[in-house]
Amino acid sequence: MYLKKAHLSVLALLLLCLTLVASESMAKAETDSDTAILDKSSKAFVNVVKRVKPAVVHIKVEKTTKAAYPGGQGPDEMFNNPFFEQFFGPQFHGQMPRQQEFKQRGQGSGFIISEKGLILTNNHVVEDADVIKVILSDNREFVAKVVGTDPQSDVALLKIDDPENLPVLPLGDSSALEVGEWVIAIGNPFGLDQTVTVGVVSATGRSSVGISEYENYIQTDAAINPGNSGGPLINAHGEAVGINTALFSRTGGYMGIGFAIPINMAKSIEDQLQKKGKVTRGWLGVAIQNVDKDLAESFGLQKAEGILVSEVTKDSPASGAGLQRDDIILRLNDTVLKDSSDLRNRVALLPVDSKATLDILRDGREKKVQVTIGEQPSNFSSVATGKALKGKETLDKYGLTMQELTPELADKFEYKSKSGLIISDVQSGSPADFAGLKPGYLVEEVNKVKVQSLNDLKKALGQGGTSGKILLRVRFGDYSTYVVLMTK
Repeated sequence: MYLKKAHLSVLALLLLCLTLVASESMAKAETDSDTAILDKSSKAFVNVVKRVKPAVVHIKVEKTTKAAYPGGQGPDEMFNNPFFEQFFGPQFHGQMPRQQEFKQRGQGSGFIISEKGLILTNNHVVEDADVIKVILSDNREFVAKVVGTDPQSDVALLKIDDPENLPVLPLGDSSALEVGEWVIAIGNPFGLDQTVTVGVVSATGRSSVGISEYENYIQTDAAINPGNSGGPLINAHGEAVGINTALFSRTGGYMGIGFAIPINMAKSIEDQLQKKGKVTRGWLGVAIQNVDKDLAESFGLQKAEGILVSEVTKDSPASGAGLQRDDIILRLNDTVLKDSSDLRNRVALLPVDSKATLDILRDGREKKVQVTIGEQPSNFSSVATGKALKGKETLDKYGLTMQELTPELADKFEYKSKSGLIISDVQSGSPADFAGLKPGYLVEEVNKVKVQSLNDLKKALGQGGTSGKILLRVRFGDYSTYVVLMTK
């Protein structure tokens, strides 16, 4: 009996040792497996970078600027003094320049997209440059010429002559990018050639950033610093999915947020620049704004969705198609629209004279409208503003003062063919101020009632009840928009 128990104890100890050895072996195997995965991922990034780096270029620019001497005084002021004329004669008078020329130098990045020497970069990298030099990864240097630029999107297309054996970076599909996907930024920050940073896509479709007029940015945490501008944002397949353009910073340095132009937008612009040297954009001829919660309630909508048409330009594609003020655009060519910037960007990329279908909501019912896309006018972005006037009728709780539109005021603010009440004063920190209203804007409607006199205003305000909320249709320059003012 005792012998059997001893045998069992030895057997148990042996099994325990074998278990420990097996556990250690499994743990080591798991560690080796994890290390292999990390090593494989690391090698994947290394291989992608090796393939694409040769196609990334360093761009150096030089421009000449003129600057006046401090206070507008040049050295001629001293030599033109009568005291010097007594010794050197009147021939010295007016001979010295009042301005001095300076050479400004800058740098950025770009990437080769064609064996013919075509290079994509940012407009702000090469804007107004007298000389543009492109330095390749093998240290070959070329003088580049500008094929075309598009300041509205911040894209520029360059070309170098007589290239040989140029590496080319393939272009990917930026619409397939997903938040969380790994990306690589390559460029020349601070003049440090071929710098590589890695991160993820932290957002897509970023607009209202304030960098350019047409914004649909890829947001990434891959470090983008000064000098990275114009370089490529690369996906895991080694394809360019964006043009690195700007960083968000309160200090001038990297703070974890960078922006890149989607390559799909750049492709369309590059194609037009190559063929025509300029960009022609599609145009509807409507003033639009997002439908927020307050506007949705004011228009009796069940939820905040779509883009509100606040103005239809006369003789525009929109007016020809029958679009009306207060229509709400839901979809463009069966694509649900995220916001007004999304609609504007998509329309801008449509070919002139092409057909497009809009799904709209009018008087609570959906309908389809087909429109022929027009060409965007050259003065599309121009907006007129006015100066403050003395007020006569005050809406105290909204911080707003308005007065009737006289012929003199209509002439001054270019409202000759319009009617309404002109804003004469906006109180600082008031609801009107927070809504962005300014003196000189024209209020055409209050609570959907046209107003031309102060009596009209009183009647319209009476229809608003005691909700502490009013809906204004406000014009500034060539366009009008809806504004909701709230006191609580």
